[in-house]
Amino acid sequence: MMYPSRRAFQRTSGFFPGILGCVLLCCSPAAFGQSQATGVAATQSPAEISDKIDQLTHSLEQTQVELAQSRTEIQELRATLKQVLERMNAGTNGATGNGANAIASSQPTDHVASGTVAANQQVTTDASQPAPARITQDDWDILNERVEEQRQVKVESMSRYRLKLSGLALFTAFANFGQVDNTGLPSIALPPIPGYSDGSVGASVRQSIIGLTGYGPTVFGAHTSADLQMDFFGGVPASYGGNSSGLAELRLARFRMDWRRTSVVAGLDYPFFAPNMPTTYMTVVVPGFASAGKIWSWTPTVRAEHRFDGALSPFKVEVGFLDPSSYSYYAPNTNVRITSPAENARQPTYAVRVSASTSSEDRPATIGFAAVYSPQRFVGGYDVSGWAGTMDWRFPLIRRAELSGEFFTGRGIDGFGGLPLSPLRPADAIYYASVTAPQLASMGVIGGWTQFKYKLDSRNEFNVAAGTGGRNSVSLRDAALTDSFLLSVPARNQMLFANYIFKPRSDLIFSVEYRRLRTYDVTGPADSANQLGLAVGFLF
Repeated sequence: MMYPSRRAFQRTSGFFPGILGCVLLCCSPAAFGQSQATGVAATQSPAEISDKIDQLTHSLEQTQVELAQSRTEIQELRATLKQVLERMNAGTNGATGNGANAIASSQPTDHVASGTVAANQQVTTDASQPAPARITQDDWDILNERVEEQRQVKVESMSRYRLKLSGLALFTAFANFGQVDNTGLPSIALPPIPGYSDGSVGASVRQSIIGLTGYGPTVFGAHTSADLQMDFFGGVPASYGGNSSGLAELRLARFRMDWRRTSVVAGLDYPFFAPNMPTTYMTVVVPGFASAGKIWSWTPTVRAEHRFDGALSPFKVEVGFLDPSSYSYYAPNTNVRITSPAENARQPTYAVRVSASTSSEDRPATIGFAAVYSPQRFVGGYDVSGWAGTMDWRFPLIRRAELSGEFFTGRGIDGFGGLPLSPLRPADAIYYASVTAPQLASMGVIGGWTQFKYKLDSRNEFNVAAGTGGRNSVSLRDAALTDSFLLSVPARNQMLFANYIFKPRSDLIFSVEYRRLRTYDVTGPADSANQLGLAVGFLF
């Protein structure tokens, strides 16, 4: 074999740059009649021409890599589809060959579709001797689960619109150390009772919740929906098994109309001016600080909210009318429902809330301020102008940590919760309605709570929270001099809890919690109690 001489290499090395220069000249805009670009191309230095060649080479290499990746993905898709079809034919002894061909015929007529049809034909002819599937067992199980999920019977309704069933099956076990007003869901601590054990243990499923959500048509440009929730903490029947059976009670029943920036809500709802909730699974039917600083009670409400656009997009304004209950108001011994002091005023309770929040979806920050006006008229024509000012917040702190809470002050807002109530019922309901209840509504109140949350990851989280709520102790003490029933009304109630929540799956919950209660009466020392709890829940 003859090898080229050194001089031949020199001649060749001068030949290739000449050819490359001709190619660049032909590809330049001057070759198409643009005479102005000729001067620019002629003035380019060899370094600039070399840079352009490098850029063109890099683009070609990147295109080749992308084409190779696409080719590999197409081959993998072919192989996976072939294995699935082989498995289907093997499982049904070739009975589904026509169905597989129908699936393949519905695909576009490209190279992938032709490969699929060929694979189906091969599987059909070899159905007597099916080849072993190469797909892993885990992937096959996942595929079967998804198919079964699509085949399951959905919740049906009489209308043609979608209806969704949801809920929480919750089991709680607890051990109380000290006397409390409710063993399963303590709100205040009581003094020791002679002859009773200083503690108790128990378990319950009465805090389980069932909910329905319906999605309706678009009306006046708004998406309509409604939701309803019920729990089983409405009381216990006077029969065997009453402690565990419980009576169903209505929690929420709301109708919504949602436009792009405006929403209207009507129904039984939480007070919109106190939106935050403590994180606990030991007290679900009511919030964690229902008697120690958390405004919460379900209230018939009509409200509207508007979310601003543009420069004011962080802000939201909510206004509404409410009909609060009167937990501290007792009617005479009759089955007839009489009007509450708020309803007897012939005016609703008015509320407005203004809030601002950041646009971050992962770690949002929100702060809100609200004002409440609640006119009330008691038996005998005694009027009380109830009012409240509230503040709520939710702020991200260090990474994975969050601080949230609420604060309120005012008077005559006992019907919204957040305050301790007397564990006793008055002996004289008429005297209570005309004298005691107006005195309580005229006293100043204050309360609030805050919570520190730390999420270790998506499965593990820790929460520590504290709350307090009470009345003006001086006013309460003075009124108790002439009304002995007020001696049973706690002046202040404090509560603290710490819990750990573990979610091995998104629908499975385990939680352990420690809770401490401390209740201050008008006179005498404070009463305290502790609770250890375990909660196991399943979301569906």
